[in-house]
Amino acid sequence: MQHKKETPLRSDAQRNRERILSVAISELTQCPDAPLSAIAKKAGVGQGTFYRNFPNRETLVLEIYHHEMQQVADTAAHLLQELPPPRALRIWMDRLAEFAMTKAGLADAIRLATGAPGGPAKPSPAPVADAAELLLRANEEAGTIRPGVSADDFMLAIAGLWQLTPTEDWRPRAARLLDLVVDGLRAGAPRP
Repeated sequence: MQHKKETPLRSDAQRNRERILSVAISELTQCPDAPLSAIAKKAGVGQGTFYRNFPNRETLVLEIYHHEMQQVADTAAHLLQELPPPRALRIWMDRLAEFAMTKAGLADAIRLATGAPGGPAKPSPAPVADAAELLLRANEEAGTIRPGVSADDFMLAIAGLWQLTPTEDWRPRAARLLDLVVDGLRAGAPRP
């Protein structure tokens, strides 16, 4: 059985796709059930171009989710290159909180897209969990957190972020929550 070889998009097609994604991120963050026709119009593309790239709402929403989660995940490696592990971890946690709050509408769009019977499964947060694992292992090697904390443990510990609402002044509450998590990670660390 031969696999169909994927051909790269032409530059104009790639620009159209990126423009659609950019507009869709903004629109779906503000209004989870924004009409696809409005997204296409704001992106300056015709319906045909839009649907060639994203045949349905689910495809668009899942693509946005994967893109945005990968952006957050990629930040972890960059921070570790620039900062000591404890600082990289804490800044990354702040960025994750920022993502959670500014993309709350996107989370609603994902729930709408994946909640229908027979619809696509809710996407996995694997890129973010992998990034957390990278940061945790760097901190464990540096002796700045207790040994043996898994990415699953970490994700459960910060799950309170998703209980905050973006309409309130969430930043001080998120900072307190994340400081508590960091204090817990430090408890039992080999080095102070």
